[in-house]
Amino acid sequence: MPTVESLRQILSNVPFPGFSRDIVSTGTVTKIELEEGVVTVKLRAENTDDATRQQIAEAVRRALADQQGVSEVKVRFAGSGPRRLPVAGQPEPAPAPAPAPSSGPLARNIIGVASGKGGVGKSTVAVNLAVTLARQGRRVGFLDADVHGPSAPLMFGLEGSRPEKADANGRPLPLEAFGVKIMSMGFFVERGNAVIWRGPIVGNFIRQLLTDVAWGELDDLVIDFPPGTGDAQLTISQTIRMSGAVVVTTPNDLALIDALKAITMFRKVEIPVLGIVENMSFFVCPGCGEEHAIFGSGGADRAVRDESIPLLGRVPIDPQVVLESDKGRPVVIDRPDCPAARAYAEIAGAVVEASEAPERPQDGPASFLDRFGGE
Repeated sequence: MPTVESLRQILSNVPFPGFSRDIVSTGTVTKIELEEGVVTVKLRAENTDDATRQQIAEAVRRALADQQGVSEVKVRFAGSGPRRLPVAGQPEPAPAPAPAPSSGPLARNIIGVASGKGGVGKSTVAVNLAVTLARQGRRVGFLDADVHGPSAPLMFGLEGSRPEKADANGRPLPLEAFGVKIMSMGFFVERGNAVIWRGPIVGNFIRQLLTDVAWGELDDLVIDFPPGTGDAQLTISQTIRMSGAVVVTTPNDLALIDALKAITMFRKVEIPVLGIVENMSFFVCPGCGEEHAIFGSGGADRAVRDESIPLLGRVPIDPQVVLESDKGRPVVIDRPDCPAARAYAEIAGAVVEASEAPERPQDGPASFLDRFGGE
């Protein structure tokens, strides 16, 4: 029997008239619904004439009609057609009202965890931050926004699980582990399968995870961003109002350079940067107790000084954290009293305090004096 994903894959071979790109990668296909053999394809094609729309609709029907298990194909267009010039002597028609933006999850704090590059332990920080907040009695959700490399199913011990329950409105209910509500692309694909999607599709999927999932009322929604400064960050910043972002880095200069890019990106999209977490900050020798800065030192301190950003905490290197994460057991659950878990507790407290603090202007004399140590 066909699935929504298999039908989307078929439509990715249908070119947009006059272009080499297909109707999926261009964002023309906004939604596919499948119910008892009836397929409804919802399309958006602004600024196209009626003939082009008809051509797209016929191509969609031809592509899906012969598929086994498909009894009927319905095509629906959303959005207006091409804008036409008003006739001389007649008033220009008033534009149609824009749809109201979705309010998104009902969360008091929406906190993004990001990094400029991969390999700095961002997802480990995000997972342990969310679980720590939940252990404090807060209602916490976790959105894994890394569509191409989702890690939440493994790190929460939910590999192979699927969202199979829905609320009264048909919206899927997130899965739960350690008191955290979780949604991830990893719940919809088999382990090892690659998600080969272009930017518009990634943006649409993330938007659906934000607005079409029954999150319920939350105190905190932690969003694990993919590395870099791409589609996921822009989509989320344009869809919901975030409380702020936490940037994860390691002490070395290479990671710091990319972390500064992430900070710049958040500032440009007007998302407050709550602070920096220095992960893999140092290693404590189990024999002598001496601290060793394996990845260098001072990187986060330079960012704090140059960018006027708080340092939320330093997480030491702990080889057991990797083993526990691979088994789906966050360190704050298995070893809540170890140095790494205590660091996460400190970070969680600082994040809540920063995200719930009243907003203050970031420019003018006060900002200048804060940056350079004046009063």
